[in-house]
Amino acid sequence: MNYIQQAFTGKLGMWKYLVVSIVFFGFMGLNMLAIFLLDLDVDQLMKDQIAQKGTNQVLIENLLPFAIGLGAVFFWVKYVHNQKIRTLTTSRKKVDWKRVFFAFSLWGFITTLFVFIDYQVAPEDYVLNFQLEPFLYLVLIGVLLIPLQTSFEEYFFRGYLMQGIGIAVKNRWFPLIVTSLVFGLLHIANPEVEKLGYGILVYYIGTGFFLGIITLMDEGLELALGFHAANNLITALLVTANWTAFQTDSILIDVSIPALGADVYLPVFVIFPILIFIFSKKYAWTNWKEKLTGKIEKPAIITEH
Repeated sequence: MNYIQQAFTGKLGMWKYLVVSIVFFGFMGLNMLAIFLLDLDVDQLMKDQIAQKGTNQVLIENLLPFAIGLGAVFFWVKYVHNQKIRTLTTSRKKVDWKRVFFAFSLWGFITTLFVFIDYQVAPEDYVLNFQLEPFLYLVLIGVLLIPLQTSFEEYFFRGYLMQGIGIAVKNRWFPLIVTSLVFGLLHIANPEVEKLGYGILVYYIGTGFFLGIITLMDEGLELALGFHAANNLITALLVTANWTAFQTDSILIDVSIPALGADVYLPVFVIFPILIFIFSKKYAWTNWKEKLTGKIEKPAIITEH
């Protein structure tokens, strides 16, 4: 049974998927509507909150809703769909944690290397911000909460929605496109978009497609979970700026003038394809057309591993 077909192991009902989708997208829509209608300066609001509460407190407050959301998704899947969380995670007999840690380690290393190289090439773009005590608090908060934030996004988009849309439309290409586009467009309210323009959405949407492709090709969320956790955690620890969604007591502060550059397009058009190639060789991926665009049919016999 492939990854999307895993949804058949639970109790279906499109209304169940609609309830979760309406709640999530309704909340996000109201949030964006408030920002645009009230002409709120998100950047200034963030600065005011940090000045009042401190970076770590604001970080906790921003991450906690995602942790709650992850718990809500797990509860809904387990007790409303009667579907095991493992079948929302992978098509394998058990979650392959080695895959999670491999993707985390690989992307964590690449991210660290790029930051190091950029710091060596243009040190004037950075200010050393390392302070032991605040940084240790950041490490604790980051390790505990950031993986919950990234896991919520993966379980919701590449997991719950991918499976739900897939069994509704009975194919793989449509949920891949929809979840990738929606994932990227939901970042439109991020302060990075205000500073860099809508071109930054190429990165967010491209990342969505990358995560969707590796999920479908690998028949599970493990690689996407590891990559996404490393992307957010390592970045939060290494470098921040006063105009990004995550503002932390990181080692470095980027003080360069915000601009769309190679760091936006290089990952999408060069690095992500290379990562897909590495994963495909390591995990012997085959039958690309079927796995990315093939039909989804209800199994004649539904069995759980």
